[in-house]
Amino acid sequence: MIFEAILFDCDGVLVDSEKIYVEVEREHLARIGLNYSLDEYMGRFQGLAGADFFATLDADHRALGKGPLPETFGPELDAATMERIDRELDEIAGIKSLLDAHNSPRAVASSSRLQRLIHKLKHTGLHDYFAPHIYSGEQVANGKPAPDLFLFAASKLAVTPERCLVIEDSANGIKAGLAAGMTVWGFVGGGHSHDGHADSLHQAGAHRVVDSHDSLSTLLAA
Repeated sequence: MIFEAILFDCDGVLVDSEKIYVEVEREHLARIGLNYSLDEYMGRFQGLAGADFFATLDADHRALGKGPLPETFGPELDAATMERIDRELDEIAGIKSLLDAHNSPRAVASSSRLQRLIHKLKHTGLHDYFAPHIYSGEQVANGKPAPDLFLFAASKLAVTPERCLVIEDSANGIKAGLAAGMTVWGFVGGGHSHDGHADSLHQAGAHRVVDSHDSLSTLLAA
């Protein structure tokens, strides 16, 4: 299989942060009366850009008759999340070996805020594998599931969309890659993967789903 470039999502694909986000976010949301099952939460919110995430939560909070999200919610959530990231974050097993073995053009295309994205990549020793091609949803008009971010990353690499492979762990990310006209493989090797995760990525349209970076590396070498 020959691709001219690989575009990686970050959270849950490169770094094992998604499990931290999900735990902290669901805990803080329950405190203000927003309770979601794990499946509902992952399906609706995973992979969304920050502005879309908070806008949806605000709408849900208002629908309960509680008015807008509390002003303290965002800052408190950020502080709790970063404390755990700085204490616990590690890369996904096998990613450095994969990047060492497959040196094709590549980029990170993540919904994370750019400053936080760079922080996570530096914290786990992955930054230099991708710099300067590290791109955030903050840099485009529309976040995932719109195709803007993947198209932006491909343009920076000077590779046409149809020659790009996207590696994503969320349904919203899968939809974004497909909308960009790219080949999209789902990834379920992160610590947040759960029953039904692979099925949800297949249902979103993933061309293939892989369960580890070792498996991904083998496929790329075939």
